[in-house]
This record gives sequence, structure tokens and C-alpha cells, in this order.
Amino acid sequence: LTVIACIIFAAIKLNKDTEHTLKNTELIPVEDVIITMTNQGYIKRMTVDTYRVQRRGGKGITGAKIKEDDFIEKVMFTSTHDTLLFFSNFGRMYKLKAYQIPEGSRQAKGTAIINLLPIEKEEKITTVIPLKEYEDDKYLFMATRKGIVKKTSILDYSNVRKNGLAAINLREDDELISVKKSDGTMEIAVGADNGRMVRFDETEVRIMGRTASGVRGIDIGDGVAVGMEISHDNDDVLV
Repeated sequence: LTVIACIIFAAIKLNKDTEHTLKNTELIPVEDVIITMTNQGYIKRMTVDTYRVQRRGGKGITGAKIKEDDFIEKVMFTSTHDTLLFFSNFGRMYKLKAYQIPEGSRQAKGTAIINLLPIEKEEKITTVIPLKEYEDDKYLFMATRKGIVKKTSILDYSNVRKNGLAAINLREDDELISVKKSDGTMEIAVGADNGRMVRFDETEVRIMGRTASGVRGIDIGDGVAVGMEISHDNDDVLV
């Protein structure tokens, strides 16, 4: 009887633990949201109905009350249960679910990202990629300040520890400036602050491991790379 009672008690406890685990995530509604992040690292989540459609010449509405020397740098349209991949200038990657970003009103400044991610004092988030699922035919294409580029399977970034993981092995005095999700057939454009720009087919860059350093994507001379975009052949690029 003692053994039977222990088994029943364990089964009940397991069932309650399972129910508790399910409630934590399943009670969060699946809904479209807008996530904004400022240059100084303040982030917040808002529902789509926070905004209303306006005409082309519309005045717009306040999206956030921010410091005078700050500005909104990233705007993402995603869903509450989507994954957000955060990439920093130190070449590290972090991961959160969209619903883990605190919700805020239009007037709210947002939450400092350092309170949500274990980033260092001088570390800055340079790219945020919303992701519904990890697909084996998709890649992350990266560019650094010194013009180095790298392509890696997105599956290599599926297991992320709480303190993040190395997304790229940066060379001395280099920083990660941009990361894009690609399908392996895109056109890559990398621009530098001295006015130089290069365009090449993504297939020219071989697939590398997660911690690889990458290869040279642009000869920038005395400048530094400041941006990267990916597109298809028939797309327009605004500079």
C-alpha cells in the first residue's frame, strides 16, 4: 500500500508540474506585436493596435518618449511566441521569446536591454532577428567593421546558453556590425564610410562553422564597413 501511495503521489505531482509548465506559456496569447529598440538600448513591446493607419502626409503619433540624445533604431513586426535573436558588437548572440520583452505604452521609454540580457558594459546589440522556427535551409550572413563576412547555417544557433554564445570569432580590433537571415541565394551589398560599396552573390561565400572568423567581403582601404543589406536580383537598394 505504501508503494502504491508513493506512485499515486508522484503521478499527481508530475501532472501538477506539467500543468504548471503548460500554463506558464500557453496562457500567453499568440498575437502580433511591434518591438522597438533605441540606439542606447531601451526596448519595449506593443500590440499592433497601438497604431492606426494614416494617410501618406499624416503627422504620425508619438512612439516613445526617449532621451534627447537617443533615437529609435530598430522596429520589428513579430508575434509573441516568436524567438528574437540578439547579436552584439562583441560577436555574441543571445535569445529571448518576444513575450519576454516587457510590454509598454506608446509613451513609455522601455526597459534597458542590459536588464534582460547578460551583456557587458561596453557591449551593444547591433542586430535583432525575429524567428518563427529554425529551418535547415536558412543561413545567417554576418558582416564586421573590417569588412569580413561569414555565412553559417541557422541551425548552429539553435542551442543558446543563458549567458549567450559566440556567433563569430572576431579578429583583433574588429566588431560585428550586421547580421541578416538568408536563403543561400541572395545578393549581398556591403558599404563603407568612405563611399565604397561592393555587391556579390551569396554563393561565393562558403558555409562556415559558428565560431569561424569569416573571409574578406570588401576591401575598404582606410575606411570601415558601416552597413550590409541582402536582396534578390530584381530588388532596388536605397542608399
